[in-house]
Amino acid sequence: MSSPFQASVGFVMSADIAVPDYEQVKQFYIKVLTTGNAPLWRDDLMNHLGIPIIGLGRQTPDYANLPIAWMPHIQVTNVATSVTEAIANGGSELMHGRDGDGNSQWAVLTDPNGTAFGVIPVVSKDDLPKTEESAKQKPFGYIGWLDLTVKNATEIRDFYKAVIGWSSENVPMSDGNEQYADFNMTKDDGQPGAGICHSRGTNAHMPPVWMIYLPVGDLALSLEHVQSGGGRIVKEYKNDDGQTTFAAIQDPVGAYLALMQAG
Repeated sequence: MSSPFQASVGFVMSADIAVPDYEQVKQFYIKVLTTGNAPLWRDDLMNHLGIPIIGLGRQTPDYANLPIAWMPHIQVTNVATSVTEAIANGGSELMHGRDGDGNSQWAVLTDPNGTAFGVIPVVSKDDLPKTEESAKQKPFGYIGWLDLTVKNATEIRDFYKAVIGWSSENVPMSDGNEQYADFNMTKDDGQPGAGICHSRGTNAHMPPVWMIYLPVGDLALSLEHVQSGGGRIVKEYKNDDGQTTFAAIQDPVGAYLALMQAG
């Protein structure tokens, strides 16, 4: 496979979460993510190439105001501008990292619904993770997709267009006999970088959080570990052959994410 890491406005580089019961949650993710004959993730939760894609930390006082949710770090043209746009469009600022000269380096924001996400500057192409040619021939751990399901999807679509710099394209959907559209949020290269969905139809009961999708080597075994490790399966999505291709899950402290079968 070609490297999925991009230096692009609207591309999600990484995601992290700060949790209580850190040791329990760490063991949960180790069991869930390291399945298959050639696991895509290591016991330290880096991917098998040693690249830090996801971060699991302790819920210290510094992070007490952050929700217990996986927060994607999305590349933007200018962090300070994104902060200003978020506040002007009904969001808020939770954390704001600046250098010694007061220049914005990163920020954690919320949208009008209170959903948290991070913004970072566009990464230099020279700083993108290096993947050796041999590794490109087999799957490895990365964030495979990102989506958000909310009741006010059109309003939230417009918020993220202003804050991140995404464009959008309609995705035809149906709810019984009624037709509507969800939204692909496209990066500056015109390719989809995330999805924003209405809380209806097949997504009627999905939580209103940014859902990161992580590939695993053996999805069926990973889902067994979810249940035995104190988590739960929220919803499984199956193909025409009845095989589960991805599933939304909840970890032991209530955070949501999705697991997908690597291929």
